[in-house]
Amino acid sequence: MRKILFGVIITLVALFTFKYCGDKKEDKIVLQENSALIQEQINNVGKLIVTEGHFSEVFTYKNSKDIFGDLLSVEKKALVIVNAKVTVAYDLSKIKFEVDELNKTLNILSIPEEEININPDLEYYDVQADYLNPFEANDYNNIKNSINKSLFTKIENSDIKTNAKNRLVSELSKFYILTNSLGWTLTYNETPIQTPEDLKAIKL
Repeated sequence: MRKILFGVIITLVALFTFKYCGDKKEDKIVLQENSALIQEQINNVGKLIVTEGHFSEVFTYKNSKDIFGDLLSVEKKALVIVNAKVTVAYDLSKIKFEVDELNKTLNILSIPEEEININPDLEYYDVQADYLNPFEANDYNNIKNSINKSLFTKIENSDIKTNAKNRLVSELSKFYILTNSLGWTLTYNETPIQTPEDLKAIKL
């Protein structure tokens, strides 16, 4: 009787061990599949997001030069019409992240900063200069630098950066939807993202 009982116990232990190992193996396979799926989603999102805008401005440039001390002042000036194409971009291929299979967590470590590109088209009108104070390369450089500064101010006060951020959040929300559906957790700088709204509060 003892031998039979002992045999039954051994059989049950063997079955339990086999089932436990089988479950562990299945869990590991599922984790690897989920990890691969998350990695694939990151690769799909890893693209360049570009938001485009157009700005126009009329710019007046003046420069005076004193000749013979204060006896004579020679002025040069120009009217410049600016039509600029501006892009705000996020290169999501530069996102840094880590996939923590043990804790079922996708950790976003850093998001690339926005890249602002300004391509101004300048048209010069009413250019006036004197032989003693002619237009030089330095004048054109000063005009371009002044226009860029002015455009940067306009960009900061416009909604183009907000639109770009909204597009960024839309792409990042795909991470949240996927991790949430798999029972994983999405974090940014170790802060859990519990709702899509939390992504809007991310400070880059």
